[in-house]
Amino acid sequence: MSLSTLQTLRITVAALRQVTEETQGQLAAGIGLTQEKVSRRQSGATVWTLDDVDALAAHWGLAVLDLLAGPTRATEAYSTRHRPGPAATGQPLPATFAAAPAPPTAAVPAPAKPRPTDPAPAADPAPAAAPAPAATAAPAVVLDVAVELDRGRDGQLLLTDPAPCVRCARPTPYRAGGRPLHAGGWCTPAPAPVEPAGLADAAQQAVQAAVAPDTAPAPVAGPTAPAGLAETAAPPAPAEDEPAPAEQAPTAAPTPAAPAPAAASAPVRQEPASLAELLDLIRRPVERELARHGGDVDAATAALVKKAIPDAMALLAVSRVGARYEHTDHPPLPDILKKASKASADQVWEARPKWKNTALIKSTETELTVSALDMNGAYLSALKSHLPIGKLSHDTSGVWDPRQAGLYLVTPPAWEHPGLPNPLGSRDEAGPLWLTSSTMRMLQRLAGPKLGLCEAPVIHEAWTAYSTENILENFRQALGSARDTAIAEHDAVTLEYVKAMYSKFVSTIGLSTANHKMKRPDWMHIIRAQAFANLWWKGLKAREAGLTIVQMMGTDELHLVGDWRSVFPEGRKVTEVKLKDTYTIGGGK
Repeated sequence: MSLSTLQTLRITVAALRQVTEETQGQLAAGIGLTQEKVSRRQSGATVWTLDDVDALAAHWGLAVLDLLAGPTRATEAYSTRHRPGPAATGQPLPATFAAAPAPPTAAVPAPAKPRPTDPAPAADPAPAAAPAPAATAAPAVVLDVAVELDRGRDGQLLLTDPAPCVRCARPTPYRAGGRPLHAGGWCTPAPAPVEPAGLADAAQQAVQAAVAPDTAPAPVAGPTAPAGLAETAAPPAPAEDEPAPAEQAPTAAPTPAAPAPAAASAPVRQEPASLAELLDLIRRPVERELARHGGDVDAATAALVKKAIPDAMALLAVSRVGARYEHTDHPPLPDILKKASKASADQVWEARPKWKNTALIKSTETELTVSALDMNGAYLSALKSHLPIGKLSHDTSGVWDPRQAGLYLVTPPAWEHPGLPNPLGSRDEAGPLWLTSSTMRMLQRLAGPKLGLCEAPVIHEAWTAYSTENILENFRQALGSARDTAIAEHDAVTLEYVKAMYSKFVSTIGLSTANHKMKRPDWMHIIRAQAFANLWWKGLKAREAGLTIVQMMGTDELHLVGDWRSVFPEGRKVTEVKLKDTYTIGGGK
């Protein structure tokens, strides 16, 4: 099969990213582009320019001709250098490609020069003078450029749940003939079970840097975790009159022991950060701010809430270390997600409930006691949503695929249950509307044989991508655990900090100017719609238990008549509900 120069270049870029384990965002930063632009060039939506080729070659330290000669030549050239591109790129070298640090001078003392009176050295050279072992080449790479990866109807590569590659056993979301295979046919073997002495996994380094900045190990070869939370990753707190550096990686002294030479050229696969490590990244900023403000709870809380957005994004980045797949932070957006003006909204309907049981309120003659319940951590629970991994692709098949997530233009079904709120919320206009996959999953379940409460919606078109519930799972668990601990310990500062992190995360990952780390309005709508769906399901649970729904509002407000404690546990955890108020209706009122 004959490949064009651009096709070969895309395969080469993918191959170099596979060998180096560099993320798309790191590559974009290294060549002076945005992640969205790199994604569009790699997908074929736009083309790599000659200036881009120069930047790519400089970034990886390759000659331009080596880069254009194809993936075999490029990866071989990269492997012989054991380092990233020259500093002429003008960009900071990503930590992914940082070479193994040389041991400090004290660790391997250099032999002293003989003085004129010293006897001649022995014939046998000292061990310190022995030649250094040759660096081991990068892992063997397998290529079959004739491999055709599976594509959808729009010609875009299909992404599925990651599975072990048939060649190298590393997880990959790509398929070729239905079999898991890395993009372009490039594979790197998995690392040895036992890592060389002196190498710490990336997540552990991030936590060590946060806990003990003065003793944290220096960066080593292979991918490293993103810097921890903005404050925990910074050096020790400066004096009051010194500005605190924002999101600065710790500067650490080199470790005394040098890693094996082979490790300098072979990337080390990262292991996920543990829950305890993620919790420590939440705890450290709280301790630092309380110390900085002399124990002033209000001042410390205000400072933490102010930087909740960058801290949440940093925590997300650390929680994604070692993930089986890479999600896209800045995908190209369909027009339905773009606002016509700053004051207007996009076209997506989130099905926010705003319902009162007016028939009951007006007709009841008996006085009824209503319990107004509050659902705890609504947006935190909604982080457990099916989210699209990559960019959304257009689909006009009208078929519902539960493996996909995104947005659907549908004609909604009729709703004929006056005692239950419409799962689509209160709509002023009839006709087709754009729904999220969270609302679609709810409607499909309601239309199923078990419930049969409505017909399935008619799908006209969709913008979707393969999805998973696990993108935010570690992030959600860390925030949830920190929230529970703060409640148990009456720690109001941490509680407000955690609330600000997950609520601001949801509200700013769309097109907000307050968060430039991610532009996923599809995720924002899906998560918010999931929170509304979760509330609706609680209302149905209460109805099936014999309680009467009086009101359902927003993300967390459910008003019931009846013994709600027999249905819901009372408390402040996300699995519990709390009583906000009681009032009466009927009886002439």
